[in-house]
Amino acid sequence: MALHPLRKLALPATAADTYERWLDSIEAGLDDPQCDRNLFCRETLYALYYPGTQTYDEALANPATSLTTRAALLALDPRNVTLEPEYYNEIDPVQYAPIKPLLWLWQSFDRSLVGGGNVDVGVRFRRILAKHIFKRCGSNFKCFQFVEFSFGYNLEVGDNVVVHRHVLLDDRGGIELGNRVSIADYANIYSHTHSIVNQVDVTNAKTILADGVRITYHATVLAGVHVGEESMVGACAVATRDVRPYHVNLGIPAKSVRVKPNAPDATQDTLDTARRRKNPGE
Repeated sequence: MALHPLRKLALPATAADTYERWLDSIEAGLDDPQCDRNLFCRETLYALYYPGTQTYDEALANPATSLTTRAALLALDPRNVTLEPEYYNEIDPVQYAPIKPLLWLWQSFDRSLVGGGNVDVGVRFRRILAKHIFKRCGSNFKCFQFVEFSFGYNLEVGDNVVVHRHVLLDDRGGIELGNRVSIADYANIYSHTHSIVNQVDVTNAKTILADGVRITYHATVLAGVHVGEESMVGACAVATRDVRPYHVNLGIPAKSVRVKPNAPDATQDTLDTARRRKNPGE
């Protein structure tokens, strides 16, 4: 088996120093109990999108500022935008109010020049925001760009969790990610479902990904599913029911196709054994 650990990279000294001091200022600002998160978001985004120009208030007040630019400036302030979760009936406005500016900052940062594909700075920036957004965030959280959440405050994250690009973490009913969980690009983790009869009949159910779980490319885990420890949901699979520990599930709907070779003896539940239990005459 060929092992390919990630390479270590170093930025030029000037860039590394600037990024370090900027990230420290972001962390210090959010750690300040007096921080107005709406203003913090607005000023941070203004500096990212309009570097070296007049102040936000000056630009907005300037009669020469076009309507298009004025609309763009207003959108930097989270109080001037609506996000999809705000339309959900079961939202807790009190819990969501301090989270919304940080969700908007997260999304808008990812679309900026600094945030887009800038891996090192992006991961560290999102890690700072995560501890102020999530219900719980463990150590060494690593999140790539264009990941989206619902409420944010219903998300629990363990240690050494990795979330790759364009992942949806719908924590509307609650999501728990155990230690060392890895979620690959374009995966979707849901915690709410709609009635097939009435679209507005919504059921929320907590979804759990236990320690060591891997959710691979374009896979989907539906609301209320418990993905057992060290198991895997394969590419493009849709997990509609619980996944047993150490099992690899593939397909739509996802079904167990094998047991990982590192499974403890006590959890060995091979496909042949499962078939024999289902069809004892075989």
